[in-house]
Amino acid sequence: MTQRVDLATVMDRLAVDDLITGYAAAVDDADWAAYLALFAPDGRADYRGSGGVEGPAAEVADWLAETMTLFPVRQHLIVNRRVVFREREGYPEPGDTADVRADYVNPMRFASGEEFVCGGRYAFAAVRTPEGWRLRSVVVDERWRRHR
Repeated sequence: MTQRVDLATVMDRLAVDDLITGYAAAVDDADWAAYLALFAPDGRADYRGSGGVEGPAAEVADWLAETMTLFPVRQHLIVNRRVVFREREGYPEPGDTADVRADYVNPMRFASGEEFVCGGRYAFAAVRTPEGWRLRSVVVDERWRRHR
């Protein structure tokens, strides 16, 4: 690889990392316009692995907006991010799509003060668009939860 290709890969990694961080911040801040802006036009989210819904990002954002009102305090910690760049069919440049596997811990608190914590793994699929990197899909695989 040349230095130019290496630098481009580093820049793409930083952009994809920022996309994932933006996802966590949008959900935690209940900023549903920012959440939707993270997705490609055909973007989808699948929360069935944690008892939620699956569908186009706009529909899922509406569900999240309603559901997250149960948890006035919440924080998504997304760690152990593994990014793999792939070629997009029909495009000459490698790295126009990325798969990201990342673990999460999600402490939340109900309005009553009860605590709810869950953890698991996200599978994100990202695509390079003219506007920058966007999410094509988000899939949640909850592995554990604690409610007290």
